[in-house]
Amino acid sequence: MDVRTRSIHTGVYKDASFNSVTTPIYPTSTFSFDKLGKHRGYDYTRTGNPTRAALEENIAALEGGVGAAATATGMSAESPVMFLLQPGDEVVTGNDIYGGTYRLFSEVITRMGIRFHFIDMRDPQAVRAAMNKKTRMVWIETPSNPLLNVVDIQSVVNGARDVESGESRILTVVDNTFLSPYFQRPFDLGADIIVHSTTKYLNGHSDVVGGAIVWKDQALGEQIRFLVNALGVPEAPFDAWLVLRGIKTLAYRMEGHAANARALAAFLEEHPAVRRVYFTGLPSHPQAEIIARQQSGPGGMLSFDLNTDRVSIDDFFARVTLFHLAESLGGVESLVEHPWSMSHASMGEKGLAASGITKETIRMSVGLEAAEDLIADLEGALS
Repeated sequence: MDVRTRSIHTGVYKDASFNSVTTPIYPTSTFSFDKLGKHRGYDYTRTGNPTRAALEENIAALEGGVGAAATATGMSAESPVMFLLQPGDEVVTGNDIYGGTYRLFSEVITRMGIRFHFIDMRDPQAVRAAMNKKTRMVWIETPSNPLLNVVDIQSVVNGARDVESGESRILTVVDNTFLSPYFQRPFDLGADIIVHSTTKYLNGHSDVVGGAIVWKDQALGEQIRFLVNALGVPEAPFDAWLVLRGIKTLAYRMEGHAANARALAAFLEEHPAVRRVYFTGLPSHPQAEIIARQQSGPGGMLSFDLNTDRVSIDDFFARVTLFHLAESLGGVESLVEHPWSMSHASMGEKGLAASGITKETIRMSVGLEAAEDLIADLEGALS
């Protein structure tokens, strides 16, 4: 079944009493038992809720997984995955990942005795060289936030399998937030776990925060469900309902985001006030061959380095009118932000320098407004 059909129909029809065509919201904290030891599938909403279960069924189907867990935020999707590790384990990940993920890894999870190797993951040989007998996880963010660098998922997965020995399994985790299951399918490339900030493209309307963990191995999924429940990070029923509602238009929104981003990237690439454009839909992207192989579209995220000899950062942000200066991404409205001082500030100057992010880097989440209006807005800000 096509993803456009699955996004609308999967997991939705849960009302046997009245045949509602939308999923009911069950805003209950607890469920009564029919008798001691017997209930109707749910006992407490932290552990399970019918509305959240509908969303989980939908996301799992979109990604091609066997199960999913919906969490309160994108970051609360990352934490249970990290708790699959033990003290002494090592993780290989990118040096240009989202700032909140970098902070979680470098300042929180390291306290558990876990070591992280932050490297340039564009080079599969470098990824392979960073692995050793203590490696238990490779965390892949592709395209990366905010420089849109691309990691060859299949190559990294194959490298991890080469290093594995006996029971020393290396889990490959892919953050698929930027592209969604509409434009990228990590399970088809061998990944073990997929994570999302559903706040972004899956919900798509900037009116809720949430996250998701998806798995293709049932035994691994049972561990993740246990951790989500034990850590107390599942998504609230109403928030889950909002995400499920947003997913119904995912395919058409993603096509619109991508079309607008292509138009803006082409405009920016030719503008004298722009030094460089980062966008996976440009033929000039240095990893175009990998992109063609593992992505079915570029998504709606792009970044660029401003030529501050012509326009200052402050002047640019002061002049844009249709682009809101705000963090987050993936909504129907266009957003613009300054990673150095906003979304990635927690990396610190050393981490930022290693990532390639500069003070001139600007990240854009291209919305669904008319492309010509967005271009006119940028023209005014860059002139």
